[in-house]
Amino acid sequence: SQAKQSQLFDDIETGRISAQHFLNGLLDLLPKGVTPNQVVHAWNAMILNVPEERIELLVEIRKKYQVFLLSNTNSIHIEKALREWEQSSDILFEDCFDHIYFSHEMQMRKPDPAIFKRVCEEQNLRPERTVFIDDSIQHIEGAKRIGISTIHLVPPMDVQSVFS
Repeated sequence: SQAKQSQLFDDIETGRISAQHFLNGLLDLLPKGVTPNQVVHAWNAMILNVPEERIELLVEIRKKYQVFLLSNTNSIHIEKALREWEQSSDILFEDCFDHIYFSHEMQMRKPDPAIFKRVCEEQNLRPERTVFIDDSIQHIEGAKRIGISTIHLVPPMDVQSVFS
């Protein structure tokens, strides 16, 4: 679930293990004959396209505010996510954010308050003047622990409605 996951998933999302080690760990749990390519395909099935209107919203928001991405992710998902982004828009992914933080590169993940503190320190952000938007309550709680203001996206709310 979003609230709790196996150590194997934590290890890939914090960069403690390689993509190959992760795939081997999953293959050990699956029936014989399943290939690494099948695992990657299944693992990436949750990565969907990015609606053009969300990309346009990011561009508009960035005209008025600093925008940072903090994502719990891994090297396998990022490759797929960037391909999906490129198919959705001519706007470059990196042009939508002032800085991008991926958990597997930072070697920590949300909801650990340390990851929020590190982003704030690196970007000279005052937590009380920073807003964190997320759909996972445990991530919201992690940000709140260091004094960041939060918006918990609960359906039917979405990021567009926050800024309209």
